[in-house]
Amino acid sequence: MGRHNTRRDFLRAMGLSAAVAPFLMNRPSLAFSNSSARKQRLVIVFTPNGVVPPTFWSDEEGSEFTLKESLTPLEPLKDRMLLLHGVNNSVRGDGDLHMRGMGCLLTGIELFPGNVQGGGDTPAGWASGLSIDQEIKNYLQSQEATRTRFGSLEFGVMVPERADTWTRLVYGGPNKPIAPIDDPYQMFAKLYGEMKDRENMTSILDDLEEDLAKVRNLVSAEDRGLLEQQETFVREFERSLQAEDQRAPDHAEPELPPDIERKNENMPELTRMQIELMVHSFLNDFSRVATFQITNSVGQARMTWMGIDEPHHSLSHEPDSNTEAMDKLTKINRWYCEQIAHLAQRLDETPEPGGEGTMLDNTTIVWTNELGKGSSHTHENTPFVMLGGGLDLEMGRSLKLGGVAHNRLLMSLAAGFGHELKTFGNPDYCGAGALTL
Repeated sequence: MGRHNTRRDFLRAMGLSAAVAPFLMNRPSLAFSNSSARKQRLVIVFTPNGVVPPTFWSDEEGSEFTLKESLTPLEPLKDRMLLLHGVNNSVRGDGDLHMRGMGCLLTGIELFPGNVQGGGDTPAGWASGLSIDQEIKNYLQSQEATRTRFGSLEFGVMVPERADTWTRLVYGGPNKPIAPIDDPYQMFAKLYGEMKDRENMTSILDDLEEDLAKVRNLVSAEDRGLLEQQETFVREFERSLQAEDQRAPDHAEPELPPDIERKNENMPELTRMQIELMVHSFLNDFSRVATFQITNSVGQARMTWMGIDEPHHSLSHEPDSNTEAMDKLTKINRWYCEQIAHLAQRLDETPEPGGEGTMLDNTTIVWTNELGKGSSHTHENTPFVMLGGGLDLEMGRSLKLGGVAHNRLLMSLAAGFGHELKTFGNPDYCGAGALTL
């Protein structure tokens, strides 16, 4: 009888389908051998319409720097952040500046020609490559030790129901946009809605128990021991399906407030609900890669809870001389920053399950935008703010990078997971390879 190196190999040899194996191997109440390894995570957060540079970028470079008004919510985390000034989205081609800012942001490659007409330039379609989060997800999913139930999760807040280049940040490949889930209750159902799964799995496990019994006398003594482990696993899993409250309560499901409508005025509540779901998804190791898209490119959220009635995108077109508009835009970006800080703080107050330190010590948050400045629609100095210790970078610095192509930064995110890419996106913008930060 051949030797089976992993439980997955043995389950496959027992005839368990590929569709069921990931579900079994990521039950939070049943630990497997890969749970002891360090869990590196990546979260990419998108907010739209550029920033007000004088109230966003620090003047200083190095470890001694002062946070401007838009970023002051990160003051308690200043020694665990990187502020990256001088990163440019250099991708050109079809589509207006908002379209390319959004569609090329995580893909680093041109949009396909298409028939969607923006506010200027030529019409365009979807991005012609996959996004870096999906590249990293695919790399992690290709390895036993880092494979998770979902691979990646795409969260959103108030993303329009229409599908176009302004509303899609993530791509599974050329011409393959991935829609975020911007309803927390729908995301909860994705993560925890197991009623139908339990019905299906009960039938599958009954058959599996019979098959395991049939082969017990056909395997070697070594494999028989592993077989007995699998039989125990099946029995435990059946009990967890039959009585939900019998499951190990290590990481309880989050309790969401009921009946929060998906509407502009509820953006603060919806944002916090999604953050809580994300933190719990990491606790259960459902995924190690996540994106969080708050509204969309050309997003017109009205921050009425802060006394700002004008739509965000409309405000972003105001000239610098309109100081009242600049103050409101600064407040809007500060509010977005508060949400980033809350996510980081929730991760930092949560001990790493089965590991050392906190979840923030093993997670890197990247906050970005499709434009460097709203009124000019520039792709120069595209905002990139990084938080946390997931990629083992030297944090607590403000860097002036002098206009490097953002493809090289995307490559460095992959390199932090041990995934060395020679190019990513359009190779013309990959220069000397991944940035050394």
